[in-house]
Amino acid sequence: MPITTNRTESGIVTVTVDFPPVNALPSAAWFQLGEQILAAGDDPETAVVILRAEGRGFNAGVDIKEMQATSGFDALVAANKGCAAAFSAVYDCAVPVIAAVNGFCVGGGIGLVGNADVIVASDDAVFGLPEVDRGALGAATHLSRLVPQHMMRTLYFTAQNITAQQLVHFGSVYRAVPRDELLDAALEVADMIAAKDTRVIRAAKAAINGIDPVDVKTSYLLEQRYTYELNLAGVADEHRDAFVDTGKPKGN
Repeated sequence: MPITTNRTESGIVTVTVDFPPVNALPSAAWFQLGEQILAAGDDPETAVVILRAEGRGFNAGVDIKEMQATSGFDALVAANKGCAAAFSAVYDCAVPVIAAVNGFCVGGGIGLVGNADVIVASDDAVFGLPEVDRGALGAATHLSRLVPQHMMRTLYFTAQNITAQQLVHFGSVYRAVPRDELLDAALEVADMIAAKDTRVIRAAKAAINGIDPVDVKTSYLLEQRYTYELNLAGVADEHRDAFVDTGKPKGN
């Protein structure tokens, strides 16, 4: 199954994504991912959730080929709504969500990780938003939770990646470890959380969300508005077609 859930006796739920070759998720999968994360948190026996992926990288965002193979804007709307649902599920999950990031985390992956409570990463992991190279916008809301404002703007406008080690320096990634130690590193943090009184941890998650200085849902919705404008103007199609045809940004 592309999205699977595993539970330990101590209440650690691991949600694993596996969409070869690069974990670029079709629209329906974003909704499914959100549903599984929320369902895990709603179970009173759950203490903490680990979100991880199999394969080359953690997440490559939306499936652009699916979008370009669909006439009209239905696929675009579905992808945007699906991403919003999955990002919100990570944020709204009643228990802490630990993102275990392997390889690459780009596009929609930043939305998932930026809303997570704890991030551990493989030491070869890179994070980035190639949105401007795809004629789209989005997830600056979540990237700004990982790096300071001016770094976020630089990364966003240039579509550059940032490494796990740099994010450790900024304090947003808890640990960067060899890839074969990634799950163990995530489980180590999960065990520490699971050992606490889950009633207190659930209250703490709600309290921390309540004092968040940015409303991540409203902020991301504003970004989506500009993505829709670029699509209606035909700009986004030009960039997505170029990427599907060449695998490179338009003009490169």
